[in-house]
Amino acid sequence: MLRFSLVGCGRIAKRHSELLGHGAIDGAQLVAVCDVNLAKAEAISAQFDVPAFSDFHDMMKTVDCDVVVVLTESGHHAEHVVALAPYGKHIVVEKPMALTLESADAMISACSDAGVQLFVVKQNRFNVPVVKLREAVDLGRFGKLTMGTVRVRWCRDQRYYDQDDWRGTWALDGGVLTNQASHHVDLLEWMMGPVESVFAHSSRALAKIEAEDTAAVVLRFRSGALGLIEATTAIRPKDLEGSISVLGETGSVEIGGFAVNQMKVWNFVDARPDDAEVMTRFSVNPPNVYGFGHQAYYDHVVSCLRNGDAPSVDGKEGRKSLELINAIYESIESGKEVRVGSVRHQTRLGQRRP
Repeated sequence: MLRFSLVGCGRIAKRHSELLGHGAIDGAQLVAVCDVNLAKAEAISAQFDVPAFSDFHDMMKTVDCDVVVVLTESGHHAEHVVALAPYGKHIVVEKPMALTLESADAMISACSDAGVQLFVVKQNRFNVPVVKLREAVDLGRFGKLTMGTVRVRWCRDQRYYDQDDWRGTWALDGGVLTNQASHHVDLLEWMMGPVESVFAHSSRALAKIEAEDTAAVVLRFRSGALGLIEATTAIRPKDLEGSISVLGETGSVEIGGFAVNQMKVWNFVDARPDDAEVMTRFSVNPPNVYGFGHQAYYDHVVSCLRNGDAPSVDGKEGRKSLELINAIYESIESGKEVRVGSVRHQTRLGQRRP
């Protein structure tokens, strides 16, 4: 049985603690929780009868665990992972793994030096229809890829941002691109391949925050295909969709729903016998925008640690979408097209105020 401890007991911790605490993950159990706001940790502690801590160093010295799950604010991920790595326990970190590439590199180095695995949470890769789409990409069923699009049209009103003073800040969160749409940016690059350049605009359409609540991005992939990212939390009165579409010379697929969970289009020039069942077999209806992917993700983590399987998204893989997001922010700030991977000036993302 692998023992998991949580660091950070905010909104997303509910999903993680329920899976680990209720025994939904075969071979995994929750053994401790920690938050600088002890009351938050104690609330989860009482629910699952595990000890609560306000200092993760105290937790690591007191409770024997195999894996630490970092669920703190995005801007604190790097410092927490770097501080935890020397304890020699494997680390799972929520998306985005960090806000700056320097921070991501520090996390990767710290875990490598300590000989521990670094897993970055990208649970949407495990959504049932997404797995089927990736299979079609790997089989070459699209032929030449021509365009890929993701849309995040969600509702996050001012009350959401006002829950915590770090939400929507450059130092600890960023905007819709780094928070709500980071999974979708990852999916787009995973399906379409490396991005050559980006051009983007953003705005604060409705939310009173530092960063953006709305963004539109045009991408050019190295393959020559084009891409679009539409991301907003300014949908009212409720969530509309989280979707991806992949188009090619011999096929087109669109996955919709509000959590990239519903197969909408599955068309290929060369039809196969099982294509007729795809629309019904490869759709799920999750209860919220988190979907069911976290369970499959944790099953994957357990399998990797038990059997030595390679992680789907380790630190280096998680860094790819972060590099793309940083390029998008540079384009927004400069008003210019930006080549991904080029030497860049530091954007506001991840920067502390003087």
